Amino acid sequence: MEDIKKIVEECDLKHVAVIMDGNRRWAKERNLPSAVGHKKGVDALKAAMRACDDFGIKYLTVYAFSTENWNRKPEEVNFLMDLLGQTLKNELKEMHENNVVISFIGDTTKLSDKLQAILKNAVETTKNNTGVNLQIAFNYGSRDEIVHAVKEIMASGETEITEETISKHLYTKNIPDPDLLIRTGGEMRVSNYLLWQIAYSEFIVIEKFWPEFDKNTLAECVKEYKKRNRRWGK
Repeated sequence: MEDIKKIVEECDLKHVAVIMDGNRRWAKERNLPSAVGHKKGVDALKAAMRACDDFGIKYLTVYAFSTENWNRKPEEVNFLMDLLGQTLKNELKEMHENNVVISFIGDTTKLSDKLQAILKNAVETTKNNTGVNLQIAFNYGSRDEIVHAVKEIMASGETEITEETISKHLYTKNIPDPDLLIRTGGEMRVSNYLLWQIAYSEFIVIEKFWPEFDKNTLAECVKEYKKRNRRWGK
């Protein structure tokens, strides 16, 4: 295999954002409950984190639950909430040992007190680590994020509005913008995800469903990214 880490360094590829699509369709194709697809999706996320670490990609941001996902059936919403909590409880020790930094973007105040405490513990436990930065977008919607930023700016009394002013009030204020956005499952849309931040990101859409995502998949995306000419409008 081509030296992916060398490509990452040469291309200065720091941040990969992912729309993890296709858990339910993967399960449906196999006549399995949606829950099985979501659980397999957790395995794919672990594989993606390990691959980022191996390849030298510093930031990985994943779309786990959108502001629109509340419209799904209550039993699925409850399952996804429980899955996040249980995954953090079960995997936190290993992620901490692997030097992963965990953070969350989105309006987490809408989550239960119990889940908020689990999230806070994961952030506090890993905040001094120096490995891959994993940003989990949970109860996240980009339009909601921008509205939140505008309200913060108004409350702060700032009168000079620049791109930098808005950027520093986004949930992602401490995270560089994505160089590469990957969407699994073949759908050609961004689904209210990081609309401000992906202004000049490269997009790659793959047909594989998220549970099928692995190290080789990320390697192929990196090789495709290498072929792109990022002109930044010039």
